[in-house]
Amino acid sequence: MNRTTLSLFAGTAALAAVTAFAAFESPSASGAAPRAAARLPVERTSLLCPAPSMSDIADTAYTSFTPVTQGSGSGGKARLQAAGGQSADGTDGSRKGKGAGKKTDEPVLTPKTPGTPATGETSGAEAPALIGTADGGFAPGWTVQETTEVAAGNGRGLLGVNCTGPDTEFWFPGASTATGRTDYVHLTNPDDSAAVVDIELYGKDGAIKSPLGENLTVKPHASEPVLLSTLTDERQAGLTVHVSVRSGRVGAAVQALDDKAGGDWLAAAADPAGSQVLPGIPKDATDVRLIAFTPGDDDADLKVRLAFPDGLITPAGHETVHVKSGMTTAVDLGDVTRGEAGSLVLTPTDQAVPVVAALEVVRGKGDKKETAFIPAAAAVGTRATSADNSAKGTTLALTAPTGTATVKVTASAGSEGGTPVTKTYTIKSGTTQNVDVPAPAGLKGTYALTVEQVSGAPVYASRTLAATEGGVPGFTIQTLSNDRGTVSVPTTEQDLSILQK
Repeated sequence: MNRTTLSLFAGTAALAAVTAFAAFESPSASGAAPRAAARLPVERTSLLCPAPSMSDIADTAYTSFTPVTQGSGSGGKARLQAAGGQSADGTDGSRKGKGAGKKTDEPVLTPKTPGTPATGETSGAEAPALIGTADGGFAPGWTVQETTEVAAGNGRGLLGVNCTGPDTEFWFPGASTATGRTDYVHLTNPDDSAAVVDIELYGKDGAIKSPLGENLTVKPHASEPVLLSTLTDERQAGLTVHVSVRSGRVGAAVQALDDKAGGDWLAAAADPAGSQVLPGIPKDATDVRLIAFTPGDDDADLKVRLAFPDGLITPAGHETVHVKSGMTTAVDLGDVTRGEAGSLVLTPTDQAVPVVAALEVVRGKGDKKETAFIPAAAAVGTRATSADNSAKGTTLALTAPTGTATVKVTASAGSEGGTPVTKTYTIKSGTTQNVDVPAPAGLKGTYALTVEQVSGAPVYASRTLAATEGGVPGFTIQTLSNDRGTVSVPTTEQDLSILQK
C-alpha cells in the first residue's frame, strides 16, 4: 500500500515534566497582591514512539514539528534515538534486543526549525521504537507522530499513534484478548535504570488474575512489546488494561490488531474523572462501541449524550450507562452518528464517580471493515498540535460541550514549501464541528495544525486521517491534548519570599 507521500500519520505528542519551585509570598506591607507567576517556554522535552509494526510489508511515516513559541530561544536541537542504543540517524551505537532495527547511514528524519515540519519514512518489521529529546527552541510544543500502512494481513490498514512523554500510570479501555484480536502493550523506558511495571486486566466480571503481568522489567533505553493473550487464558473483548510503574518511568501504548477488521493504536485515555469527552466520531462510522471502567469502590451511573452540529442529543435506547465498580462495561451504539459529525459526552446522573472510557469505531462493512479508537480526551487547553496533515484526507473535529468557545487554528508551512495560514472558529455550546481545515498557501508536502484556545468554555479536539486503498476505508484518529509548551515560573518577589520565611 505505497503512497507518493506517506503523510497520513498518527501520533501526538506529550511533553516531559519541567520542574520549577514556586512560593506564595505573603502580602507586602503596602497590601499589594503578589504578582502571578510568569509562563515561560519549556527548555527540554522527551517523547517516546513505539516500534511501529511487526509486518514485513509495513510502511511507516514520521513527522517532527515544533510550533513557533513566543519567548523561546533560537538554539537547541531535536533528536530521535532507537531504543536500545542505536541512533535513529545511524550515528552511534548498535541495536540489541526486541524492537531492533537495522543500522542505517540515512537519518529517519532531520528536524527543521520551529514552524516547519520534517518528515521521514521507514519500512518493514525491524523499525525500532524511538526515544526522543528536544531542547532550546525545539522543545516548546515539540510533536512527533507516527503512521503505519499495512497492505494485508492481521491489522491491515492505517495505524497511527502520537509519540508521548514518559509517565507512571496509563489506562487503556478497549483492549482485547478475544479470538481474532492480537493486542500488544508496548512499553518504552527512556532512562538509565530499569523500570518495573505491572499490567492489570479488568474484564466484564472484574479483575482477571494475571501473575505474569506483575514485576515486568523494561531495561534502560529499551522497548518491550507484551502480548496480552500471554498474560491470561481468558478470551474477552472489551478489556481495560491498567499499566502502573513501580519504579522508573515508561511510555505505553496498545497496538490492537484484528484479523478481519483492521487495527490501530489505542492511546491512553484521560485520567479517571466523573465526566469524559470522546471527540470526533466519523460521520460514516458503521459501528461505535463504548468501553468504560471505574477504578474506585463505587458504581458509576452516566448520562450518554452526543454533541452534534446542532447541539446535544440523547441517543435513543442509550440514555444512560451503569458501570459497576472494578468491572469493564461495553455498550454497542451502532451507527450512532448517522451521517453527522459527533462527539460522545459522558456526565454523572447524580454522584460523580471517576471513570475511564474509549470508543472503538468501525468504518466500512463486511470484508472492507477498518477499526480505530477514540480515548476520552483532556481539553485542548492553551495549545495543541497535530502534525502530518495532507491536502486531502484530514478532518479536524472540535467540540465545546459546556459552553461556546472561540479557537484559532494555524496551518503551518508545508514540509516542502508553503506559507502558514490562520483561521478563527466559534464553536457553539454543546456542538461538534468538523471545521473547514485551513491549508498553507502553496502547500508542498505535509503540514501541522495548531489549535489555540482564544476564549470561552473548554474545547476538545481530534484529527482523523483517512486513505482508502483497495476499497478498504483506512483511517486513524488521534485526540489533541495540551502540548505543555510553557511552564509557570515564580516572579523574583516570589523567589525572595522563600528567604523571608
